Amino acid sequence: MDYVAHFHREVQAFEAACRRVAGREAPPVPSCAGWTMSDLVMHLSGVHRVVTAVIEERLAQPPDPSGLAHLLPADTEGWPLSGRTPSLGVLPVGLVDWFAEGAAVLEDVFAGTGPDERVWTWSAERTAGFWSRMQTIEAAIHRWDAENAVGEPGDMNAEMAADAVTQTFEVMVPARRALKKAPPGAGETFRFVCDEGAWTVRFEGDELLDEGSPDLEVAGTASQLMLFLWQRIPADRLAVSGDPKLLDRYFELAPPI
Repeated sequence: MDYVAHFHREVQAFEAACRRVAGREAPPVPSCAGWTMSDLVMHLSGVHRVVTAVIEERLAQPPDPSGLAHLLPADTEGWPLSGRTPSLGVLPVGLVDWFAEGAAVLEDVFAGTGPDERVWTWSAERTAGFWSRMQTIEAAIHRWDAENAVGEPGDMNAEMAADAVTQTFEVMVPARRALKKAPPGAGETFRFVCDEGAWTVRFEGDELLDEGSPDLEVAGTASQLMLFLWQRIPADRLAVSGDPKLLDRYFELAPPI
């Protein structure tokens, strides 16, 4: 999959959504509780610069956030730098410009770095390719968040969304379970289906298996499955077969971050 092309499309669309309200009151972001658009832009801009530093410097450990302060421009008036949310007031045009600059640099870094290059990540997979995949997915999710804050959000690209579903079970669910100390599974088995593929997930103790007869099946487009698994849309937008109460159990076993 060409993650660079997908990343480019998503960050461009994210920027376009932000430009619609830049210089005006920053709207709340309904899908990111307690955040305004300013907080969302600041978050993604910061993540991009951290990932850029990790890959460019071939870091084997996470970077010291205090060492990234020099990346801020001289004029940050009105920027959400305090860590307190929501950040009310105007969405600064300069903040959106800063996002665009950082996203372009990271895109170039992805394009110029082999996916097998060894670098630090927060996952067991310690490669630059992990970051290009992860940041493409994160850019797409936050693009949807931004568009949803200012109007009607567009669907996810089907190829990218199907890969994001796979990545959910390969990477995100194990990470969420460990971080949130999720309860052990008792064999609960879920199947997620779209035109691009199907995924069976069984929670057995602390293991996540891709086998078993499903207790619940959830079907929709790849975009809908991705957005549902990232808790952006409710289950009533999909076709659910089986006991719908098991959906609550799924998110107990795979808690959101």
